[in-house]
Amino acid sequence: MLVQSSLLLKRLGLATATVVALLAEPGAEAKTPADTLVIAENIDDIISFDPAEVYEPTAGEIINNAYDRLFTYKPGDYSKLIGDVAESWTTSDDGLTYVLKVRSGLKFQSGNPVTAADVAFSLQRVILLNKTPAFILTQLGWTPDNVKQQVTATDANTVQLKLSTAFAPSFVLNVLSSSVASVVDQKEALKHEAKNDFGYDWLKTHSAGSGPFHIVAWKPKESAVLEANAAYDRGKLNLKRIIYRHIPESSTQALQLQKGDIDIARDLSADQIKSLSGDSNITVQGASKVNILYLGLNQKYEPLTKPAVREAIRWLVDYQGLSDNVFKGHWRPHQTVIGSGLAGALDDVPFKLDVAKAKQLLAAAGYPNGFDLEIDTPNSSPYTEIAQSIQSTFTQAGIRVKLIQADQKQVYTKVRARGHQTVIGFWSPDYLDPHSTVEWFASNPDNSDQSTHRTSAWRNSWDIPDLTKATAAALLERDADKRQAEYIDIQKKLQADSPFVVLFQETEQAATGKSVQGLILGPSWDTPAYWQVSK
Repeated sequence: MLVQSSLLLKRLGLATATVVALLAEPGAEAKTPADTLVIAENIDDIISFDPAEVYEPTAGEIINNAYDRLFTYKPGDYSKLIGDVAESWTTSDDGLTYVLKVRSGLKFQSGNPVTAADVAFSLQRVILLNKTPAFILTQLGWTPDNVKQQVTATDANTVQLKLSTAFAPSFVLNVLSSSVASVVDQKEALKHEAKNDFGYDWLKTHSAGSGPFHIVAWKPKESAVLEANAAYDRGKLNLKRIIYRHIPESSTQALQLQKGDIDIARDLSADQIKSLSGDSNITVQGASKVNILYLGLNQKYEPLTKPAVREAIRWLVDYQGLSDNVFKGHWRPHQTVIGSGLAGALDDVPFKLDVAKAKQLLAAAGYPNGFDLEIDTPNSSPYTEIAQSIQSTFTQAGIRVKLIQADQKQVYTKVRARGHQTVIGFWSPDYLDPHSTVEWFASNPDNSDQSTHRTSAWRNSWDIPDLTKATAAALLERDADKRQAEYIDIQKKLQADSPFVVLFQETEQAATGKSVQGLILGPSWDTPAYWQVSK
């Protein structure tokens, strides 16, 4: 949505000089207004703001602040799942039917009341549009053919959900806490419908939620602007607007923060964080995340189909050196797919840099002189540091690496088409249940290019019928201890041999101006919250 300058100024209610300065290229000087939060972040990953399609980190945190979901976690305490749009709920004895009561008094930014019909519409359109994150809800047995019968509004305040299988209740509620379960204003979306798209084309660049903020402007690779939702009445909002400025260079972010031109810097290096920690006008906030970084090895590329090659690559990463000397704890070694802090996490770290061992494995696999390898990577931190390091260590074993660096959006697009050889990937769970992660890495029921179940296992062309069955079985285990044991067993198999080389887990560090209070970074990609922020 390219909002013209005059319209943007009018909608934001700011003086021309102030807005121009806030949205200007780095180097402009303007102290941020008390009612405006300015965030510096690499936002080139944004593709869409439609909750039915969003699957990128920046857009995920934006819609978390623009939409309410059926369930959420208590801000600041992500061990407690609570109702959001769903005020109360019951489950049938056979575990196949859930009845949700919609919280009364909620209003969308349009002023329309939030009703059960909106909830049913929101879930149905995810299935019918069938965009990337639709698989999160199709797990419940919903398909384009049955979703209108399985997801219904039985009255103005009641939603009935029928499932195909009696899953663990915690799994179902966690699924309904994902960003794809955000509740969309049916009337507003259909007002902008074109060619039976349920308002999809319009919602790619607009919002129609009941959250504390709504989207008013987006210029790709430049800025995104959110404004307070006048209809929001679930707590006082101290901010009138949030402005995201696309500043991919971490050094520029640090400089702009010191000058007071931004309020939050989200992508700083460890050295910059250390330097800013001594500035009395800046506060550094940390949060343990369940996010991981990993290498995805596409099984369409012949050398990577060899188990010995995949193991060799595991011994060609300088995990500890990168963590200690480059990231300095911001990213710490972690070598299994479930991040520490989640149920079912496995914290074994058996691999380290061992070039001699890797050479032996490559020779055993038939590549004594190595091979050529392309690695796709986003062109920003921490990807660039990892890419340069592994290019050096891989070369020592004869693997000749060509780095292909691009914007995150371009990298994601290529990987979704299975067009890469190797990629440095980022993973953050869709919801805080171990199945979200294990399914992403260990489930691929249809390895064809036409598959609609497009997990990372599928993206990396890994055909795994046995692990797919084991993942499905763990989902049905209602005994919590047994279920956790099954996830640990799957992780051990992934760690021993898979196309995933897990590298690091994140401890996010954000630097803010001293006046910023109430920031919640959250544990995953779509949980940062700004509605409690004050300055």
